[in-house]
Amino acid sequence: MSAPKRYTITAALPYTNGPIHIGHLAGVYVPADIYARYLRLTGNDVAYISGSDEHGAAIPMRAKKEGVSPQVIIDKYHGIIKKSFEDFGISFDNYSRTSAKVHHETASEFFTKMYNDGEFVEEVSAQLYDAEANQFLADQICGWNLPKMWI
Repeated sequence: MSAPKRYTITAALPYTNGPIHIGHLAGVYVPADIYARYLRLTGNDVAYISGSDEHGAAIPMRAKKEGVSPQVIIDKYHGIIKKSFEDFGISFDNYSRTSAKVHHETASEFFTKMYNDGEFVEEVSAQLYDAEANQFLADQICGWNLPKMWI
């Protein structure tokens, strides 16, 4: 009898700026969960992994709107999201957070290697800035109709 095949299944990392909704579940997590369960039932070695993305541009925007720190938003929604997955019965083998030390170390090693191998192209580009808020604007809003003070 041959050894079981090994599979790693990943799913999108939800941003911790709000709860997940049925569209997230139906479009991403349930299909991947079904596939992971099928592979396990057929005797394969499966790791189904995901986690909360704590680095999205919408997080500080939500925090500012609610008058709290980004960390408060991150911790609040990570807990809500993780519990939602548990309540729905999603079978993650590992549901983590992008703030975990292992993620920072791995990402740093990955990008340092790419940089040292000359894989990056460095460019200078314009970025929108809100002088009243004293902050750069999230890249997601660059296509919006912006007030003239931001242009």
